[in-house]
Amino acid sequence: MSGLQSSEDRVRERLEKYLSRDENGIRKIVLNLFITGDKFTTGDVYKHLEQECCDVSYRGVSAMVGLMNTRLGILSINVTGDHNIYSLKDDYKPVVEAILTHAAQ
Repeated sequence: MSGLQSSEDRVRERLEKYLSRDENGIRKIVLNLFITGDKFTTGDVYKHLEQECCDVSYRGVSAMVGLMNTRLGILSINVTGDHNIYSLKDDYKPVVEAILTHAAQ
């Protein structure tokens, strides 16, 4: 088994556990947003969730995105500007898509 494969397996396992605790579907909405391949600030994610009629706080969104970056390891972060800019790492896009597709069934 290659290093990348075992890394994907670990990410898959973490993501499945993370989504199993997604009581209101917010985590799935955020992951679907990142699958688009775009880059987002915490403010962008917060606005998107507000438009989806989610009752969230900015601090909660910031914590969620930060956790996706540090614990799950699926996001890239660019900290060069005024705001952190997050995007889904290309290597993990297929894994995230597969898990979200499976979770939707």
